[in-house]
Amino acid sequence: MSREYDKLVRDDIPAVIEADGETPVTHVVDGDAYEERLFEKLAEETAELRAEPSADELADVLEVLDALRRQLGVDEDELEAVREKKAAERGRFDDGVVLERVED
Repeated sequence: MSREYDKLVRDDIPAVIEADGETPVTHVVDGDAYEERLFEKLAEETAELRAEPSADELADVLEVLDALRRQLGVDEDELEAVREKKAAERGRFDDGVVLERVED
């Protein structure tokens, strides 16, 4: 009996499946296809985090974000500098501020 997934998985998942006595069928994507799969995985992982807020699920989101950062060619230090600059200019998300509208 086979189960269909057609989704990006962590690199060692095929070995884990083999260790369980099953046979994984995989292929490798790169370039635009890899980027698209990363965005799909990010949506999947954020949905899982929303359903089960935990350090484990948050770590999965961060892992996908880090892979996206590398795929997009963004240096880790550059990303942190941009994040800090935006925080200094516009603040963070610490206070729970919700913008309802802007009136003239």
